[in-house]
Amino acid sequence: MAKELFGTDGIRGVPGTPPLDDQTLYATGRALGHYLKREHGSAHVLIGMDTRESGPHIARLLAAGLERAGSSVQFAGVITTPGVACLVRQNDFEAGVVISASHNPYHDNGVKLFSHAGMKFPDADEERIEAEIFRYRSETVPPARPALAANSALHHEYLGFLRSHVLAGAELRGLRVVLDCANGAAYQLGPELFRSLGAEVIAMAVNPDGRNINAACGSLHLEGLQKRVLSEKAVMGVAFDGDADRSLFVCGRGEVVNGDGVLLAVARYLKAQNLLKTGRVVATSMSNLGLERVLAREGISLVRAAVGDRYVLEEMLKSGDNLGGEQSGHIIFLDDSPAGDGLLTAVKIASLVSAKGSLESLVEGLKDYPQVIRNVKVKSKPPLNSLPEVSRALEEAKTALGDNGRVVLRYSGTEPLARVMVEAEQQADVERFSESIANALRKEVGA
Repeated sequence: MAKELFGTDGIRGVPGTPPLDDQTLYATGRALGHYLKREHGSAHVLIGMDTRESGPHIARLLAAGLERAGSSVQFAGVITTPGVACLVRQNDFEAGVVISASHNPYHDNGVKLFSHAGMKFPDADEERIEAEIFRYRSETVPPARPALAANSALHHEYLGFLRSHVLAGAELRGLRVVLDCANGAAYQLGPELFRSLGAEVIAMAVNPDGRNINAACGSLHLEGLQKRVLSEKAVMGVAFDGDADRSLFVCGRGEVVNGDGVLLAVARYLKAQNLLKTGRVVATSMSNLGLERVLAREGISLVRAAVGDRYVLEEMLKSGDNLGGEQSGHIIFLDDSPAGDGLLTAVKIASLVSAKGSLESLVEGLKDYPQVIRNVKVKSKPPLNSLPEVSRALEEAKTALGDNGRVVLRYSGTEPLARVMVEAEQQADVERFSESIANALRKEVGA
């Protein structure tokens, strides 16, 4: 059964309108509490949020629904998505709820659910919870809602977890690092973490006002970080997104190192330590062909999962792999956590930089093939193979590129977009084929 509310990353929308209207949010709390009581006999739930102005209102509605269902609620306040996943896993919470729309602008928000294992609920469980939401959605939302006070001890526990995963032999004392915290969930945790490890921290985008999360800052806007790394003569820079489940990096020369570079650097380290289980790295269809080829030269296989960290994790769990992630900066260190965690990734990379001396040396030999990603706004999402002009443009590109390029076409799981990715040895081919496919999409389903 296709889900109507849950996308690839929870429930997303504009607060005040379905599916983030008051009735649906209250019903979501009711449904989750009822599901947990039925499955576990008890329901102790942790709620956390990023810095969007709509977060506290949504948190109170969810808490009201949970308490109506007999659940007890703890509130972590502003905390990262992987922070909630970590705390749920380490404590007696049956579930965690994160209120965030990740890298989206402030006017969007969302609700993500995590099981006691610290992982997103499987599709089948989300379907059952969604059915309960529809059942409760007609109920009247009570005017009185719980007052939520953040438990600061939870922040300290999460910081302790992160500090415990500095790589053996690494020394971060004196390391000059620039952190762009996106005016989001990492705005306090990021600087506090690195300063507690002895690093010299220059912090950017750490003044959230409810509306400036991800605004010209963070992992989607790296220009300011690149300039600051150069002007501050820093060893490296780190950019988080709004909920800090991803991180991207800037080396001392001001060049961007994305998730592909992180996977290469960590895979090399793990292999050298005989710690790379299965000899494989799990990435997605969006990772550059250059990563696949440099790993192959070093005797490491690259396996591609569907786009989305949940699908990377599924493949890792199925095959016993311990390193996986996405070009966008979601990296999963499965020996440490099943959640993509921007702060954990930053600690690992800073550890490697402290040992190697530069981020550039960690990704030496990685040559990116020219790649373009085009986003096309769509009015609907029919099966892509049902669109004749799109199918023709896609087949033409694949035939022409052969083994010397790749084409990936998919719908976004969280936005009304189709994404076209073309990768090839020649930039002209990338531009030509990505535009022809995008034009076919605009003609057949463009908004």
